[in-house]
Amino acid sequence: MVNASDITEHMEIVGADGVHVGKVDGVKGDRIKMVRKDEEHGQDNQHHHFVQLSAVASVDGGKVWLSAEAANARQLFEEEDGSPVEHTG
Repeated sequence: MVNASDITEHMEIVGADGVHVGKVDGVKGDRIKMVRKDEEHGQDNQHHHFVQLSAVASVDGGKVWLSAEAANARQLFEEEDGSPVEHTG
């Protein structure tokens, strides 16, 4: 189990394949709050997305490693109310 205190603001969030999926804004309860804007990777959400701490495989090398590969990790994202993120495109 990953300790929430190991996760800090601005850490990169990557899939199990090492592909970037976001950045940490902070930890809120049992979820990671992701930054809304990540210009480096073309992310410009109108609001924050969240991912459950249970989806984190490890925190290593200054990165938060998810248990799913990047292409599948986006399916783990939640809205603030806990509902799934609607994916477009």
